[in-house]
Amino acid sequence: MSTMPTPVCALLGIEQPIVLAPMVAVPALAAAVSNAGALGMLTLTWSDDVAAVVRETAALTERPFCGNLVLTEDRHRRLDQALDAGLRIVSFFMGDPSGYTEQVHDAGGIVLHTVGTAEEARRAVDSGVDVVVAQGWESGGHVWGTVATLPLVPAVVDAVAPVPVIAAGGIGDARGVAAVLALGAQAAWLGTRFLLAEEMPIHDDYRRRLIAAAETDPQRYADLYSVGWPDSPHRALRNSTADAWQAAGRPPLAQRPGAGDVIAHFTSGEPIVRYEPAPPMAGTTGDIEALSMWAGQSVALAKRSQSAADIVAELTSRI
Repeated sequence: MSTMPTPVCALLGIEQPIVLAPMVAVPALAAAVSNAGALGMLTLTWSDDVAAVVRETAALTERPFCGNLVLTEDRHRRLDQALDAGLRIVSFFMGDPSGYTEQVHDAGGIVLHTVGTAEEARRAVDSGVDVVVAQGWESGGHVWGTVATLPLVPAVVDAVAPVPVIAAGGIGDARGVAAVLALGAQAAWLGTRFLLAEEMPIHDDYRRRLIAAAETDPQRYADLYSVGWPDSPHRALRNSTADAWQAAGRPPLAQRPGAGDVIAHFTSGEPIVRYEPAPPMAGTTGDIEALSMWAGQSVALAKRSQSAADIVAELTSRI
């Protein structure tokens, strides 16, 4: 495996300038990415037991990994639990990180924060974050900004230098990684490509849809999958849920076709209603096609399932 250390790699304690985007709390996936020399990531916002997820991941890797929290409401308790369990790299998304940075720094940790504009990047640095993640609008899942990766990354790099910047959005292969490094980013943050990692427990139908998708298939929606998380723009594969909503004139949630209908169930048996942000994972049953299948525009470059280690190796093959 090639090695391309950058200053942010040294800061984070990793060997490869690759970061797994926060998608799920799956210790096996996060650990596999970290064991490949990159930075694995856990989504801790909705975990029933944050400390248990952190400890389980630590048992699978001796390398650094990160935990993500979405700041749509107070997350101090969850952050405390994660830090107490040993987490030392924390990423924040949406909201204001200023009330959390000191808490992480007091524990000897490092703070990453995702932004969508250069001005927001400046505010993040003023609040004490150590690394800025510049998320382009091509990203899959929940998307913070409306600026594309190509113009966003150099603008953020120039705005916050010498604070390191990680680029997110539209990166699907080694060419994309090399490109964002050329723009001044010090690492690449990828989600869609890792959806096809063998360690990622998504539903087989979802996996097949990703492999077959073109770059035009993922659509950005202002608030389509808004049950439980309103006003959260996102990008997902177009499906029957989206088509019905658009045909109805994109009405608010209460007036949408099929609002409140149970269309699937989690492995636990818990119901999933239409317009809920719940991507189909392994074991999900029901109308899989109608669920939120997150994907970025780089999906056209993700054409086969591979181990996380092979994905990291391939992504770093041109640097």
